[in-house]
Amino acid sequence: MTNIKLAATTTIPSGATILVTGANGLIASWVADKLLETGYRVRGTVRNLSRSAWMNTFFADRHGPGRFELVELSDFGAPGAWDAPMKGVSGVAAVAGQAGLDLVDVDAALDLEYPFVTGMLKAAKDEPSVKSVVFTSSAWAAWTPDPSRKLTLNEWSYNDEAVRIMRGNPSQEQKGILGYMAFKSLLEQRIWDWIREEKPSYTFNTILPETVIGATLSPENQGIQSTCGMVKWLRDGVNLEVLGSVPAQRFIDTQDLAVLYVAALTTPGVNGERLFAFGNKYSFAKVRELLHKLEPERELPEMKGDAWDQTDVPNQRSESLVRACTGRGWATLEDSVADCLNNIKKLEE
Repeated sequence: MTNIKLAATTTIPSGATILVTGANGLIASWVADKLLETGYRVRGTVRNLSRSAWMNTFFADRHGPGRFELVELSDFGAPGAWDAPMKGVSGVAAVAGQAGLDLVDVDAALDLEYPFVTGMLKAAKDEPSVKSVVFTSSAWAAWTPDPSRKLTLNEWSYNDEAVRIMRGNPSQEQKGILGYMAFKSLLEQRIWDWIREEKPSYTFNTILPETVIGATLSPENQGIQSTCGMVKWLRDGVNLEVLGSVPAQRFIDTQDLAVLYVAALTTPGVNGERLFAFGNKYSFAKVRELLHKLEPERELPEMKGDAWDQTDVPNQRSESLVRACTGRGWATLEDSVADCLNNIKKLEE
């Protein structure tokens, strides 16, 4: 459990309601939890109320009744879809997205996602109570991981390489993940253009999460989600070809990432920034080594490679915001893998 403490003065007053989109997901559920922990109320959007009903009881038991509210939003792009969810909220943690990693048609994905995002941003602009919005981009919007290269990124680096390849004549192998990278890069740039043109009164920042590893908030209800599930793959010896194709890069602990959202929403002076949620370095060869130390009796598949990320990343601002709330810097890979393993074992029991 990562305990957090906010500054004496905050952008959003204690007790206010913050909207969290896609609240049942790996990242968003932790964001909701940390907001509740720090005294806020949370309104969470989900696509299906019945499938996420467990969250009402879970958060009531954990943080007290009447502070968490679920609303169903099955069609992000429907006219007026955001009006009711946005009513009376003071902040928005926009975590939900629609595009998958197997994306092939970048323009079609942009045509789908951009109107839904700007519809949400406009609804926030039209709601006088909204003081702060944080939008979820991706680490891959900034660059393509490659441990063989020494690169230096800055706050406004974008993945022009992925865009160039996808705008050319990409091979079948290059489609999919590179398409997703190009999509995230172009989408974020368009959103910043919208912010500069529309000049909303709320503060606006984007967060670029790297590979997310760590504890799942409620493994009994959520399973081992997203990239945390890749640690389980390695332990179970499945999907090894996929794991072997993942280059060494950075990761972010689930709870560190949630704290960064809270800090970005509530810290005075944080505005107009791209916050790189790049924690410590990882590779699946190293994850395998750590799992072996934690469970020496268990047979694990070999993961070849001693590569280590060489990229110089602008993550100091993000780490300073996390440190201000927690009193420490990024979680270690050892701790995040251990937290993930504890969840896996909990499910097995």
